[in-house]
Amino acid sequence: MFLSNYIIKCRQEHFSSFQKWRQDYKPQLPKTYVNSSNLTYISQDVVIDEGIKTLFPTLNSDKNSYVEIVTKESQDEIIRSPLRIGVVLSGGQAPGGHNVISGVFDFIKAYQSNSQLFGFLGGPIGIYTNQYVEITEDFMNQYRNQGGFDMICSGRHKIESEEQFQKSLLYCTSLKLDGLIVIGGDDSNTNACLLAEYFRKNNCPVKVIGVPKTIDGDLKNDWIEVSFGFDTATRVYSELIGNICLDTLSSKKYYHFIRLMGRSASHIALECALLTQVNITLIGEEVEAKKSTLESIVNNLADIICKRAENGQNYGVALVPEGLIEFIPEVKVLIKEINEILSKPTDNTNIKEYVLSNLSPDSKKLFQFLPKSISEQLLLDRDPHGNVQVAKIDTERLLILLLQEELEKRKKEGKYKGKFSPQSHYFGYEGRCALPSYFDSEYCYGLGYNAGALVSLGFNGYMSVLRGLHKENPSDWIPAGCPLMTMMNVERRKGKDVPVIKKALVELNGPLFQYFEKVRDIWALNDAYLTPGPIQYEGPVSKSCPFLVYPPREFNLENYVNQKSNDALHTPYAPKNAKNLSKLTKFLLEEEIKLPKILTGNYKVKLGNQLSPSTEETRQACKKNYSNLYNNHNSKFLAEIVDEAEGETVKPKENLKINSAIC
Repeated sequence: MFLSNYIIKCRQEHFSSFQKWRQDYKPQLPKTYVNSSNLTYISQDVVIDEGIKTLFPTLNSDKNSYVEIVTKESQDEIIRSPLRIGVVLSGGQAPGGHNVISGVFDFIKAYQSNSQLFGFLGGPIGIYTNQYVEITEDFMNQYRNQGGFDMICSGRHKIESEEQFQKSLLYCTSLKLDGLIVIGGDDSNTNACLLAEYFRKNNCPVKVIGVPKTIDGDLKNDWIEVSFGFDTATRVYSELIGNICLDTLSSKKYYHFIRLMGRSASHIALECALLTQVNITLIGEEVEAKKSTLESIVNNLADIICKRAENGQNYGVALVPEGLIEFIPEVKVLIKEINEILSKPTDNTNIKEYVLSNLSPDSKKLFQFLPKSISEQLLLDRDPHGNVQVAKIDTERLLILLLQEELEKRKKEGKYKGKFSPQSHYFGYEGRCALPSYFDSEYCYGLGYNAGALVSLGFNGYMSVLRGLHKENPSDWIPAGCPLMTMMNVERRKGKDVPVIKKALVELNGPLFQYFEKVRDIWALNDAYLTPGPIQYEGPVSKSCPFLVYPPREFNLENYVNQKSNDALHTPYAPKNAKNLSKLTKFLLEEEIKLPKILTGNYKVKLGNQLSPSTEETRQACKKNYSNLYNNHNSKFLAEIVDEAEGETVKPKENLKINSAIC
């Protein structure tokens, strides 16, 4: 209680006007939850991997079905006991986590007003160290619709040892919890299922429910349409990418290479590509499927740059998923060998020499081919699992360095006459703690509310799920639950069979990638950039779901090609295609521009105080460099537009022509 009151006091005066406005917003719920006191469910059998059944024998002994939450036809009058639920944030941040917690809070209060919610601090470590805070209404209201995980904070600890499981059971039992809601990604929810099994095996009444979180978008399957945070993060990145696209068009002299988050899957890169229509987007899954080498990737990029140069386009924008390097088969082998070599103790203080002496011939050749800055990054400190920290490898800079060499070679051969001026960027943390988008605000609140409902109905080891997310109105979404075991398969790690929720990669035969395949060659050579602009929370362009949920359906070549310049326009640039605009741009073009009232009626110019240079030196400089303006009497006075009755009569010029230039 002390901690929550302290935080409330500290935060009350530290909100922007926009944050305060968002705090008051009430997300919509699926219509099932109009009456939360009379809920039941309909079930459907699911298939669980045989290997998984053996790893979760106690949970498997229960009835495991996919369930959809519905309202009872008869309104029973039941005296309900208060619910006591714990909630924990696990893993990396994602926009919308606080809305999940607010959804849980509002459900348990609607269920029984004396219900209590407890937040475990700092992630799973808070569970087995008994660090928690009660979430009161005043505490909760500070965080509604807010970004970040700072309410109770998160952590990457896992509940792994027998002692940690025992203490988790002890403290959850001592708190007399009815349920524990784990908000996390694939690893966190795998851990949640192990905890559910442990609780059930030890006759602990605490029900464990998972909530799908990750901005990477790789927690997706037959039941989970998208993980929360993905929509917000990709819209934040796309706003920045769209700004860079406009800068590219404005200067027409830079190639921007933008690395985006997404180690295991390229969903973020693909989503941002569809939102901004950049010239080049590399998809790691395609690279792996085609067994592309680093050399072939660089050659393909160079081909596009050369073709654009022939059209006078020595500029462009390229998106690179941060995990690209691990999708390249030869690099994947190299990294695996380095990981294996460095996992063994050695007395050799020259790490580079030690690694080179133990690499296979092909890997050694590739290692020596890589630019020095990149090969050194491959030897940096490992992650807790002993793997290369891919996020620290500047993949976009690797491509730039190799492209510079290739383009210089082609220039000497007379195959390239353009100019290559690259700029590198990395967008990662910028998207993790943003205020959740309209979609994520609604989605997360519904997931939390639904998680509370699953606890109240007695489900254990389940994932909170909402279906039908392509429908614009959240009241039409379907609340459901699915056993975490159905999402798992068995992998062999460190000599043991372990359960793992499989990461969802970009499906190369899926509608989203196939649409991208149709348009990418057009985007490569045409400046078909879109500017999505900032996330919108009101109006007709705010209520849209990610393409990952509902892929584009229409394809019209004319929409992506800019009009050709013509003599009548007297411009060397191609005018923007009116059909190729973002939703926000179209909306703003149709908006009426409001002028100051005085400019809409009869007005005149009123000359005010005379202005003069502040120093004699400045006066002499103005007289010398701006002699015509200096000698003009009116140019020395402050001019103000005023109502016709107040101002001096100024004779209007006929056939007035105005030119403008941007310097």
